[in-house]
Amino acid sequence: MSGMECLWLVLPLLCAWALDRLLGDPAWLPHPVVLFGRAIAWCEHRFNCGLRRRLKGAAVAVLLVGAAYGLTRVLLWGLGDPWLKAAVETVLIFYCLAGTTLVREVRAVFRAVDRSVDAGRRQVARIVGRDTQQLSPQEVRTAALETLAENLSDGVVAPLFWYILLGVPGMMAYKMVNTLDSMVGYRNERYRLFGCFAARMDDVANFVPARLTALLMLLASGRPGLWKFVARYGRQHASPNAGYPESALAGILDCRFGGPHDYFGEEVWKPYIGVNNRPLHTADMLRAVSVNRRAEGLMMVLAVSAQALRCAWPLALAAQG
Repeated sequence: MSGMECLWLVLPLLCAWALDRLLGDPAWLPHPVVLFGRAIAWCEHRFNCGLRRRLKGAAVAVLLVGAAYGLTRVLLWGLGDPWLKAAVETVLIFYCLAGTTLVREVRAVFRAVDRSVDAGRRQVARIVGRDTQQLSPQEVRTAALETLAENLSDGVVAPLFWYILLGVPGMMAYKMVNTLDSMVGYRNERYRLFGCFAARMDDVANFVPARLTALLMLLASGRPGLWKFVARYGRQHASPNAGYPESALAGILDCRFGGPHDYFGEEVWKPYIGVNNRPLHTADMLRAVSVNRRAEGLMMVLAVSAQALRCAWPLALAAQG
């Protein structure tokens, strides 16, 4: 592999990350996740009925994830011009990264709740799936920070992790897995059978990234010694993965996450993470965002290093030959 070929590998990743930091997720820009959502909604409406819902849900999940991977691979394979291929890869990677938008949303939540609790409830409803109408100001801030921590894994670390393993098609397949879980992966009456396989796929896809996210957060905060705290509380969470980044942030901020949440009229109790139920303030949000950004930077270094190593290895072998 030549040095120019190495540049084509690394350049789209760096450009996409720069675009995410600059633009976030503009509402005017068409997004493939919207298409993913429409495909999932159509399949759910068509097949989430009658008998064998569990089997039908599993088949739909496998087919949709396979389609996301396969179609992306075919698309990139068909692009002969390296500049065009790099441009398309940049756009697709950009679509898969969601760090900046969530940071902006969390900042907006804290500004809104400082104005009024109703404004905070409306703003946080944009980024959480729970019912926010009865949340207190403390619960609004807590929900925003929990989402910030979890999104660092789902929106940045996990896509880059799958990029390292499977390239851009792997990122797109992961986004389909994540979208499936967010739409049908609930344990309520409607989705319990149809969405259970999609939820398990999401658990598997995020198993390593969630723990890696927690580690990166601790390194970014300069407090790797908090890993015992993360190991203790991360495994107590209802989710096998979400508890790890959330417990990392709770440890860093010395606060408490978790408690009762209302999903579609059903109360879901999430074990507490941490014991210090202190009030959360804007300063905590700013510290959390700073940790989030530094952890994201560490993950980018890891991804670029992996690509550089992928380039350097054949070059080293060629030099020895």
